[in-house]
Amino acid sequence: MPKRILQGTVVSDKSDKTVVVKVERRFTHPVMKKTVRMSKNYKAHDEANAHKVGDIVFIQESRPISKDKCWVVVTEAQAEAQA
Repeated sequence: MPKRILQGTVVSDKSDKTVVVKVERRFTHPVMKKTVRMSKNYKAHDEANAHKVGDIVFIQESRPISKDKCWVVVTEAQAEAQA
């Protein structure tokens, strides 16, 4: 099964080798027929501490790295190659 790749914005980089990425999704509400925006924060592994707050990054599913970290930051080239 292929691993999911999501695009989001870094909202925190305070932890060592970890960034918090906010991923926003848009969908039409089934009853109200209005476009709704929902967001969720994911903790992602950033080995080099290269990404800062405000950066747009791609994250990919991976094995569990810690209690609540099971995503890894990937480069744009890697994300396009797998898409």
